[in-house]
Amino acid sequence: MTKVLVVDDSALMRRLLGGVLSDAGFEVAVARNGLEGVQQLADWRPDVVTLDINMPQMDGLTALSLMMQARPTPVVMVSSLTAQGAQATFEALALGAVDFIAKPGGTISLSVDEIAGTLVDKVRAAARARLRMAGVRSGTGPASAHRPAGMRPAAAPAPAVAARSDGLVLVGVSTGGPRTLEDILPALPVNFPWPVLVAQHMPASFTEPFARRIGAMCALKVRECRETLPLQAGNVYIAQGGTDMVVAERLGRLVAQPRAETPGHPWHPSVDVLVDSALRHLPAERLVGVLLTGMGHDGARAMARLRAGGGRTIAESADTAVVFGMPAELIALDGASVVLPCGEVARQLNQWLPASAAH
Repeated sequence: MTKVLVVDDSALMRRLLGGVLSDAGFEVAVARNGLEGVQQLADWRPDVVTLDINMPQMDGLTALSLMMQARPTPVVMVSSLTAQGAQATFEALALGAVDFIAKPGGTISLSVDEIAGTLVDKVRAAARARLRMAGVRSGTGPASAHRPAGMRPAAAPAPAVAARSDGLVLVGVSTGGPRTLEDILPALPVNFPWPVLVAQHMPASFTEPFARRIGAMCALKVRECRETLPLQAGNVYIAQGGTDMVVAERLGRLVAQPRAETPGHPWHPSVDVLVDSALRHLPAERLVGVLLTGMGHDGARAMARLRAGGGRTIAESADTAVVFGMPAELIALDGASVVLPCGEVARQLNQWLPASAAH
């Protein structure tokens, strides 16, 4: 039985979260603050920890840092839906936390039912997750070592396509995504020739702070797509949480725009919706799909169609994916042109799409 330690200074939250996890079949223990959590980690040796951020005696970030030093364990942060909470959450992910869940607001005893399914899914995924420690970059190595049998060599693009400046790079990512994107996007040059559109599964109040955080690391301009935006080279567009980002056409030019979450798609911002919308406006050979770490299968079917139509796709390898779910689904559908560790994704993009001297 998977053991889960719930660390929260609120007795009500400990009871409610612990109850949800117990009902789902986990063995649960609780701690009242970060100090108790660190001690329980050593004494009880849980498989997963859920960790509140704001606590007396020892806050969640300090506790997380000590946990990762003492006994690295998958941690799911429990964060408030505020700008300050978002900033602390991204710091926690950088320290090695696997994922986060938004703390319910309003009447907590009623709102916890809204997050129960997501909490259980995230804890189950965390129990199987690959940990990435703070300060450790994702692995690299020869691309051929990660290429499934029968796949085309990574360094054999069609030169005429690679030289174009009127295509799109479409990135899909979920659990483990913020750390992974921090490895990839800053390695793209300011004159990277195609716009980059990112669908990262994330709540609405987190995507704007995330866009600002990642933008501070990048040569490219990073923007949250909260309104219709013209698609331009040198820009990264982060889908706004609570919406799906789609490619559309306005006055003869391509734009990115948010729209209400699409029914029938369980994850948002939806990777499948983004890729399908791009395929309606551009031929597949003018698109590159990148499917990174995350649980579930969002993006796999759409990117497989992209590759089948003549486009190119990258799936993150099991070597570096925090959760090898989404990229594994793409590989299973024979939809990956290449399979690469996270640390080689930007290099591959730069080979396929050489920087534009005119930019």
